[in-house]
Amino acid sequence: MSENTDDIIKDDDDDKYEKICYMCRQPESTTGKMIKMTDNMYICPACMQKTFDLMNNSGGNNIPGFGIPGLDLKGGKLNFDNIILPGFFPGDFGGIPKSQRVKKAKPEKDAAKNGEKAPEAVLDFRKLPPPHKIREQLDEYVIGQDRAKKIISVAVYNHYKRVTKDAAGDIEIGKSNMLMIGPTGCGKTYLVQTLARLLNVPLAITDATSLTEAGYIGDDVESVLSKLLKAADNDVDKAETGIVFIDEIDKIAKKRNVTNRDVSGESVQQGLLKLLEGADVEVPVGATSKNAMVPMTTINTKNILFICGGAFPDLDEIIKKRLSKNTLMGFNNDLKDKYDNDPELLDKVTNEDLREFGLIPEFIGRLPVVYSLKGLDADMLVKIMKEPKNAILKQYQKLLALDEVDLQFDEDALKVIAEKALEKKTGARGLRSIIEDFMLDIMYEIPKDPSIGRVFITKDYIEGKGGPRIVLRGQDNG
Repeated sequence: MSENTDDIIKDDDDDKYEKICYMCRQPESTTGKMIKMTDNMYICPACMQKTFDLMNNSGGNNIPGFGIPGLDLKGGKLNFDNIILPGFFPGDFGGIPKSQRVKKAKPEKDAAKNGEKAPEAVLDFRKLPPPHKIREQLDEYVIGQDRAKKIISVAVYNHYKRVTKDAAGDIEIGKSNMLMIGPTGCGKTYLVQTLARLLNVPLAITDATSLTEAGYIGDDVESVLSKLLKAADNDVDKAETGIVFIDEIDKIAKKRNVTNRDVSGESVQQGLLKLLEGADVEVPVGATSKNAMVPMTTINTKNILFICGGAFPDLDEIIKKRLSKNTLMGFNNDLKDKYDNDPELLDKVTNEDLREFGLIPEFIGRLPVVYSLKGLDADMLVKIMKEPKNAILKQYQKLLALDEVDLQFDEDALKVIAEKALEKKTGARGLRSIIEDFMLDIMYEIPKDPSIGRVFITKDYIEGKGGPRIVLRGQDNG
């Protein structure tokens, strides 16, 4: 095989990973006890029986490569207990790569199947941070978006409360899947990444633009779970308590005036319904599509938190149209341009607006928590550059600190950078490209001169009217 031998699972790992049937690609937890062949290859009893039935119907041992001396193939059903058939398949089989091997179920699942008392659950309600603590941690990394952080903190807290064993009982708590609406570069993806890191749960981020209906070119909807399984190191139990963030969800809205089949729009929404609701889904392991050579496993999505996000262009026009529907002449009626410059307009979004945009009612109903993120202004961009723990200015300061140089930015310079970023209309993403541009010469020249001790980035330098202010070591820094 072409796989690196270091990436192949050997017999020594049998206590950690599940055995996979070479023919049907199902794990041992699904098929039952496997029959061991040569070279780390296993076949489940059902596939082995089908093979023998095929051989019986073909007249015995006449199939090339399937001859087994001393084995009566006409004696009816065979007993596969502890059977080992070396050399059943010709050739060298190198085993299954780690990326396609599923870890065995944790003891609590096995105990539950056998009616035994399960050990303490992995997620402990007592260790779950309350909403205000989640919010405080998000504040350290994400600037602004106060309402969005409050909503997401409560939704995540309630979701993981229902996942813990403490929530078990007669009343079943529904899922708090979320829909985030906000312009590009306002922090949707970064907010989810920070949240997953703080909670220490696996996170899968995927674009809805690559998804298509099953049977068409593109990724099936189950591919989002394949990415989550990979993020959980192929541990199904861990993946079943993870977070899936589907970005660009507005790109799968129903297409208008389309006569052919909408395989990347409404059909994808239909395919995502069972994932959002909670169901046992057959997922390819180590691949984004199902095929005969990829192992399959089953993931229950009941406790997976789905967060969808999108920019939803022109949604504000739909909201304004609805709000201005009753606009007429008179003293007690709203003006037609009342909502033209309303910064809180996206906060007024309703399910009716989302249906008008192109999301089907069934899909909207499975995303009960809907909230918007505001676009960034110049003051917020300045704070984003300075205040978060891993702020971009702090990153450059650390880089130059390794050269024993102190890097400082004037406030006026930061305001100019923020204004340039606003002109790009890409939100916070535009900051790095702007800073990279004017920092290039500085990063190139600084290592040449060991006498430089401090560098000040000025407004004139950002505007191209002058250079940075440089202070040599030992000189007065004033």
